[in-house]
Amino acid sequence: MATPAFDDIAETFAFLDDWEDRYRHVIELGKAMAPLDDSFKVPALKVDGCASQVWLRPVIAGGIFDFEGDSDAMIVRGLIALVHALYAGLPVAEVGRVDATAELGRLGLHEHLSSQRSNGLRAMVARIRKVAAEAAG
Repeated sequence: MATPAFDDIAETFAFLDDWEDRYRHVIELGKAMAPLDDSFKVPALKVDGCASQVWLRPVIAGGIFDFEGDSDAMIVRGLIALVHALYAGLPVAEVGRVDATAELGRLGLHEHLSSQRSNGLRAMVARIRKVAAEAAG
Protein backbone atom coordinates (compact mmCIF):
# COMPACT_ATOMS: atom_id res chain seq x y z
CA MET A 1 0.00 0.00 0.00
CA ALA A 2 2.61 2.51 -1.07
CA THR A 3 1.92 5.99 -2.36
CA PRO A 4 2.40 6.66 -6.08
CA ALA A 5 5.51 8.71 -5.21
CA PHE A 6 7.06 5.71 -3.45
CA ASP A 7 6.05 3.38 -6.29
CA ASP A 8 7.90 5.71 -8.68
CA ILE A 9 11.04 5.46 -6.54
CA ALA A 10 10.72 1.66 -6.42
CA GLU A 11 10.43 1.57 -10.23
CA THR A 12 13.54 3.73 -10.56
CA PHE A 13 15.43 1.42 -8.18
CA ALA A 14 14.41 -1.56 -10.35
CA PHE A 15 16.13 0.05 -13.34
CA LEU A 16 19.35 0.87 -11.47
CA ASP A 17 21.71 -2.06 -11.83
CA ASP A 18 24.02 -1.74 -8.87
CA TRP A 19 23.85 -0.48 -5.33
CA GLU A 20 26.23 2.42 -5.94
CA ASP A 21 23.76 3.87 -8.45
CA ARG A 22 20.92 3.34 -5.98
CA TYR A 23 22.97 4.93 -3.19
CA ARG A 24 23.61 7.99 -5.39
CA HIS A 25 19.91 8.15 -6.20
CA VAL A 26 19.01 8.12 -2.47
CA ILE A 27 21.46 10.98 -1.91
CA GLU A 28 19.95 12.93 -4.83
CA LEU A 29 16.47 12.47 -3.35
CA GLY A 30 17.79 13.93 -0.10
CA LYS A 31 19.40 16.87 -1.87
CA ALA A 32 16.09 17.63 -3.59
CA MET A 33 14.26 17.99 -0.27
CA ALA A 34 13.74 21.45 1.12
CA PRO A 35 15.86 21.94 4.24
CA LEU A 36 14.10 22.07 7.58
CA ASP A 37 14.16 25.54 9.07
CA ASP A 38 16.69 25.70 11.90
CA SER A 39 13.95 26.83 14.29
CA PHE A 40 12.52 23.29 14.08
CA LYS A 41 15.80 21.55 14.88
CA VAL A 42 14.86 21.19 18.51
CA PRO A 43 15.04 18.24 20.92
CA ALA A 44 11.27 17.63 20.75
CA LEU A 45 11.50 16.96 17.00
CA LYS A 46 14.75 15.00 17.10
CA VAL A 47 14.49 11.28 16.41
CA ASP A 48 16.32 9.14 18.95
CA GLY A 49 18.02 5.98 17.77
CA CYS A 50 19.66 7.46 14.68
CA ALA A 51 23.43 7.51 14.26
CA SER A 52 23.13 10.95 12.65
CA GLN A 53 21.04 13.84 13.83
CA VAL A 54 17.50 13.56 12.45
CA TRP A 55 14.56 15.89 12.92
CA LEU A 56 11.01 15.19 11.76
CA ARG A 57 8.36 17.89 11.97
CA PRO A 58 4.83 16.55 11.47
CA VAL A 59 2.51 18.66 9.32
CA ILE A 60 -1.04 17.36 9.57
CA ALA A 61 -3.89 19.25 7.94
CA GLY A 62 -7.41 18.05 7.26
CA GLY A 63 -6.55 14.57 8.49
CA ILE A 64 -3.77 14.18 5.91
CA PHE A 65 -0.31 13.24 7.10
CA ASP A 66 2.84 15.00 5.96
CA PHE A 67 6.13 15.97 7.52
CA GLU A 68 9.27 17.95 6.98
CA GLY A 69 12.60 16.45 7.88
CA ASP A 70 16.32 16.98 7.87
CA SER A 71 19.59 15.37 8.88
CA ASP A 72 23.23 16.31 9.10
CA ALA A 73 24.15 13.32 6.89
CA MET A 74 23.37 13.26 3.16
CA ILE A 75 22.47 9.57 2.98
CA VAL A 76 20.12 10.01 5.93
CA ARG A 77 18.47 13.00 4.23
CA GLY A 78 17.87 10.58 1.36
CA LEU A 79 16.35 8.03 3.71
CA ILE A 80 14.07 10.76 5.05
CA ALA A 81 13.04 11.50 1.45
CA LEU A 82 12.20 7.80 0.94
CA VAL A 83 10.11 7.72 4.10
CA HIS A 84 8.43 10.97 3.06
CA ALA A 85 7.48 9.42 -0.27
CA LEU A 86 6.10 6.40 1.59
CA TYR A 87 3.81 8.34 3.95
CA ALA A 88 3.18 11.91 2.76
CA GLY A 89 -0.35 12.54 1.61
CA LEU A 90 -1.94 9.57 3.36
CA PRO A 91 -4.88 10.00 5.69
CA VAL A 92 -3.53 9.76 9.25
CA ALA A 93 -5.66 6.66 9.86
CA GLU A 94 -3.89 4.82 7.00
CA VAL A 95 -0.31 5.58 8.07
CA GLY A 96 -0.27 2.69 10.54
CA ARG A 97 -1.45 0.27 7.85
CA VAL A 98 1.62 0.78 5.69
CA ASP A 99 4.01 -2.16 5.98
CA ALA A 100 7.15 -0.03 5.91
CA THR A 101 9.43 -3.06 6.25
CA ALA A 102 7.95 -4.67 3.15
CA GLU A 103 7.77 -1.46 1.14
CA LEU A 104 11.34 -0.40 1.96
CA GLY A 105 12.37 -4.01 1.35
CA ARG A 106 11.36 -3.53 -2.29
CA LEU A 107 14.35 -1.19 -2.52
CA GLY A 108 16.82 -3.72 -1.08
CA LEU A 109 17.93 -1.30 1.60
CA HIS A 110 18.29 -3.86 4.37
CA GLU A 111 21.14 -5.52 2.49
CA HIS A 112 23.18 -2.34 2.09
CA LEU A 113 22.59 -0.14 5.13
CA SER A 114 24.69 -0.40 8.25
CA SER A 115 22.90 -1.65 11.34
CA GLN A 116 22.99 1.91 12.75
CA ARG A 117 21.34 3.32 9.61
CA SER A 118 18.75 0.53 9.64
CA ASN A 119 18.00 1.25 13.30
CA GLY A 120 17.65 4.94 12.48
CA LEU A 121 15.28 4.18 9.63
CA ARG A 122 13.15 2.04 11.96
CA ALA A 123 13.18 4.88 14.53
CA MET A 124 11.92 7.34 11.90
CA VAL A 125 9.11 4.98 10.89
CA ALA A 126 8.18 4.41 14.54
CA ARG A 127 8.02 8.16 15.18
CA ILE A 128 5.84 8.72 12.11
CA ARG A 129 3.46 5.90 13.09
CA LYS A 130 3.19 7.24 16.66
CA VAL A 131 2.46 10.81 15.56
CA ALA A 132 -0.11 9.66 13.00
CA ALA A 133 -1.81 7.38 15.53
CA GLU A 134 -2.05 10.24 18.02
CA ALA A 135 -3.46 12.53 15.32
CA ALA A 136 -5.99 9.91 14.25
CA GLY A 137 -7.19 9.69 17.85
